[in-house]
Amino acid sequence: MDHTGCQKQLAKPLSMSKTICFVLTLLLSLQLLGQEEATETRVKDLPVKEPFLSGMLLDNQTTFIPVEKTFEYVIQHKFGPVDNGISDIFGLYAAGSFIRLGVNYVPITNLQISYGLNRLRMYNDFAVKYTLLEQTRKNKVPFAVTLYSNMALDARHSNNFGINYRFSNRFSYFSQLIISRKFNDYVSVQAHASFTHYNKTEPGIDHDKIGVGINGKISINYKSAILFQYDMPLKVEKITEHREFINPPQPNIGLGWEIRTSAHVFHLYVSTTESFVPQHNTLYNQLQWLKGQVRFGFTITRLYNFS
Repeated sequence: MDHTGCQKQLAKPLSMSKTICFVLTLLLSLQLLGQEEATETRVKDLPVKEPFLSGMLLDNQTTFIPVEKTFEYVIQHKFGPVDNGISDIFGLYAAGSFIRLGVNYVPITNLQISYGLNRLRMYNDFAVKYTLLEQTRKNKVPFAVTLYSNMALDARHSNNFGINYRFSNRFSYFSQLIISRKFNDYVSVQAHASFTHYNKTEPGIDHDKIGVGINGKISINYKSAILFQYDMPLKVEKITEHREFINPPQPNIGLGWEIRTSAHVFHLYVSTTESFVPQHNTLYNQLQWLKGQVRFGFTITRLYNFS
C-alpha cells in the first residue's frame, strides 16, 4: 500500500474556506457563551428596592445603609413638652427643646460609621451599623438583618457624676439587632431587640436594660409615608438590680410622616421621648402617651455620594 500519498494528504494545510468557517464557529460559540453569562446576571436575585428611604425611622435605626462612599448629614430636633398647650404653641416655643447634629459615612458596602453631638447631657455618640443580610426580590432571603451599636460619652461637668468621679462614669453603650421585611410596595416593618449598659446611673436605676420593639412605614405614594414605632424596655430579673422600681422606664411610642425629595428625607412626628440617644430613651424615659406627654420633632437627612 502506498503510504506516501496519505502522508501528503494529511500534511496538506486547511483550505481558506475551511479556516474561515472554523473562525466563525469559534466566534459564534464565544458569543453564545457570553449571552448565557449575561442571562445568568440578569436573573440574579437582587436586593428589594427601597424598603426604607432613610437610616432613621423617628427615634430608631433602620436596616437601610446608603451605597458605598456616601456621606450623610443628619439634623434632629425635638421641641419642648406640649403640656402648656397654646400658650407656647404646644411646645414649639417652650424651654427644654433638644437637638442632635450627626454625620454618617459608608466606607465600604453595608458598613456605616457615625458621629453625633446632642444638647441633652452633651452626649457625643459614636456608632457603627452593618448589614448582615439583605432581603431579595425573589424571596430567597426573606428578611434583612442589621447590627447597630453605639458608645455615648456624657460630656457634662464632672460635678454631675457625684462623689468618686471617674472618667469611665461618662460612658454608656447600646447594641441592637434589627430584622426587617418589605411585604409589598406599601408596607415595610421592622422588629428589634437591644441591650443597654451605663457605667454609672442615678440611685434606683439599673445599669443594664434589655428592650424590644417594632416599627415601620406605610407608603402613601412615591414621596410620602406614615411612620410608626413602639419600643418597650423590659424588666429582666436576672439582670435587674432593684426589686421595685419607683419610676420604671416607659415605652417609646411615636407616629410620623415621611417626605422625600431628590436628595433629602424629612420626618415630622410626635413621640414620647426627649432624647436621640437610644440608651437614654431605654433607661430614662418617663413620658407617657396616654397622658399626652409627647414632643413634636423632625429629622432631616441629606445624602452626598462621592463614588
